Amino acid sequence: MTDFLVKRFVKNSGDVTDAKVRERYGTLSGGVGIACNIALFVLKYIIGTFSHSISVISDAFNNLSDCASCVMTLFGYKMAAKPADKDHPFGHGRMEYLTSLTIAVVILAVGLELMKSSVMKIIHPADTVFSLPILISLAISIGVKLWMSVFNTKLGRRINSSVMLATAKDSRSDVLATSAAAAGLILSAVTPLPMDGIMGAAVSLFVLASGFEIVRGTVDLLIGKPADPELCEKIRALVLEDERIIGLHDMVIHDYGPGNKLGSLHAEVRSDEDFSQIHDLVDCIERRIFSELNVRMTIHMDPIDVDNEQVNACKDMVRGVIKQLDERLHIHDFRLVSGETHTNVIFDLVVPFDCRYTDEQLKFYIDTELEKEDKNYYTVITFDRDFQQT
Repeated sequence: MTDFLVKRFVKNSGDVTDAKVRERYGTLSGGVGIACNIALFVLKYIIGTFSHSISVISDAFNNLSDCASCVMTLFGYKMAAKPADKDHPFGHGRMEYLTSLTIAVVILAVGLELMKSSVMKIIHPADTVFSLPILISLAISIGVKLWMSVFNTKLGRRINSSVMLATAKDSRSDVLATSAAAAGLILSAVTPLPMDGIMGAAVSLFVLASGFEIVRGTVDLLIGKPADPELCEKIRALVLEDERIIGLHDMVIHDYGPGNKLGSLHAEVRSDEDFSQIHDLVDCIERRIFSELNVRMTIHMDPIDVDNEQVNACKDMVRGVIKQLDERLHIHDFRLVSGETHTNVIFDLVVPFDCRYTDEQLKFYIDTELEKEDKNYYTVITFDRDFQQT
């Protein structure tokens, strides 16, 4: 069914990085969601009214709030598809993330309201009317929501959309909510306990947890999380494919929304290379990264003196020192600048965020160990952080 709907309503469905194509996917997801949720709201509201079930009525309004989420989805993809302008030179792709955050807030609001209604039903219980047609109707609702969860999960994975994955998670919450409402109806027929309210309270906790999880994931994207390690490895492989690039460091990827990533890195090359040719090589690599991975990459060239024995010996010495402190420490941009009274040992040291040593402690330990080899060595260290996910 999903493939049929995509083929029917999404033109050029394979070009998932194109903003207009993503907008069509969003329109499909939102339209299907609105139609299904309105039908379920009407069904559950009628059922809940006749059965006097607060959990069923709450679940009905949960579906109505899902309609609002679907409208937000339509609006979010419409905004995200807007081209870059002078006020937003990197485009509007992050509107998808803001839409996810809005959906999460709606889910949290529904969870709080459901908790309030359930607690009141526990304090002031009322008779719940059970019937087989009501149970069948709830089973239909569960089936529809399961399908919607699968549908949005497939779309979300196909276009890497946090909005659709959040919508799919919301549908799974609805499955649990409706299942709990059905359980409350059944149990109310065999026990005097206010099972309707108890089941509603249990569901509200799950809904709240689901909303908080979406908030956390979306806020991470908005604040800035490390780039996907698989993407970084693909970029690394493309850069190092030519033997004239002998290393790379300082890779940074900025995410301005799905399909809109900018990046930069430093590529290490021999200092005796023809830099006109190397510049042409780097241009080709940048174009290839954009063509194959859809990342606009800027590459800076770092000349490395690979044949200087003194530099290599000192570099090996520093590497040996830092490996004793933390295996994850590594250096780049290493060079020696000799003067009349001392030799500057200049390099960048990449330190993990969770390293147990402070920058001052690291420098002190390195200086102490180098002084044992040569008292004229003086370190000039730039402390870096690794912006890639490990």
